[in-house]
Amino acid sequence: MKQKNLLNLALTISLPLACATAQAAAMTVDSLDGPVTRNEIQSFVDFAQGLQPGASNVDNEWAQGRSGENLKAMALVYDIAPSQPLLDKMVSFCDALLSERNDILPAPAGQRVIWTGRIDPVWPNKPDVSPIQTGGEQGDPVGHLGSCARQILKTTAVYNQKVAGGDPFHFGATYLQRAKTYLSQADKTVDQHILKSLIKLTDGNRMYFAANAPYKAGLPVPWNQQMMFGYGFLNLAQAHELLKDDPARVKRYDQILQANLDWLLQSGLTRYTDKAGRPAYDWGYTMPDTSGEDNSHGSLDTAGLYRLYQSGRYGLQAAQLAPIANTVLDVMRLGDRHYAGRLNGTTGAGNSKDTNYLRSGYLFTALFQPSAYYTMMSDAGIQDGSNASRIDAFSRFLAVKAVRAGGNIKSKTPR
Repeated sequence: MKQKNLLNLALTISLPLACATAQAAAMTVDSLDGPVTRNEIQSFVDFAQGLQPGASNVDNEWAQGRSGENLKAMALVYDIAPSQPLLDKMVSFCDALLSERNDILPAPAGQRVIWTGRIDPVWPNKPDVSPIQTGGEQGDPVGHLGSCARQILKTTAVYNQKVAGGDPFHFGATYLQRAKTYLSQADKTVDQHILKSLIKLTDGNRMYFAANAPYKAGLPVPWNQQMMFGYGFLNLAQAHELLKDDPARVKRYDQILQANLDWLLQSGLTRYTDKAGRPAYDWGYTMPDTSGEDNSHGSLDTAGLYRLYQSGRYGLQAAQLAPIANTVLDVMRLGDRHYAGRLNGTTGAGNSKDTNYLRSGYLFTALFQPSAYYTMMSDAGIQDGSNASRIDAFSRFLAVKAVRAGGNIKSKTPR
């Protein structure tokens, strides 16, 4: 059957997108209201074409670094309006990511023995430190591979097409073959490192670092790192469900995610009424702390919680996320584009320093507190008729705008 251009298909069917002329290499905000426009989507797609993947995971390039944030942004926009150019860009990033894994990359840059005493399938973020450590940052590369696999698997029209950029690393000539490679190799990292050596789940599937791990040995995994592992487990569960190939693995990943979400909601949150008389939250960096989390990690935690909500898989309700929006607006916000360094409204140094912008993970919560929408977007640099410079903020704006306009981007798959 003759293939249709996926971008045209998305723009004419998936969303009631308004017509406009794209501006190359600039992410354009046409309006905060109404449906996502052709111009907004095309401006993102054009911008993404200029992105290049990092050469390694040094300094967490594939986690909270630029390459990791770029991939997450592309996946968000692809969920709104699938396009062949965007899919191909994601594939090129995931090809680079997988090719840079320690067990695949040739010596001397790869094939390093890490703290486990093995050449494990991981992405070292400090490869010159001995012993080479690993932590929650390993969850993000796994999640990226799972995300690319999921996006391909839900785009059945491309299954048997050859990947536009060829197959330079021999990961599979067709899109379906590439998706299966990403999925199996992501599972390999989970099986041969994350669940084998890095984290232990002996306390009812709650995540603790292994007793012999060089980083936080035997301690609970901090919430932001749980969200990294969760990003991996969630995307792998969704991709396997689409492929219908391993229901036992899907169940295992879901059990881990459910147990740790319940842990946070039942034991990790401090609930209170804020100065505006609305329910608010505080939480800590890791259990058993339940207060004082910083602005930066709180944003990562919030983005992770939204992914779980968006999936529709774990019973998380909008009412359970609305207090985060109240916390941002009533407690953390000190003035226009001025935010405290901690969730409790206090400020310190480093990750706890105040900021002159709103971190983008919090933007998702505008869906659960509509009165916060315009303030949050403005404080994140998103305004009518402007050009956006932060890909994370722009992609999350589009995701929120799409839902507000009635475009459901939930990625739920049958269980």
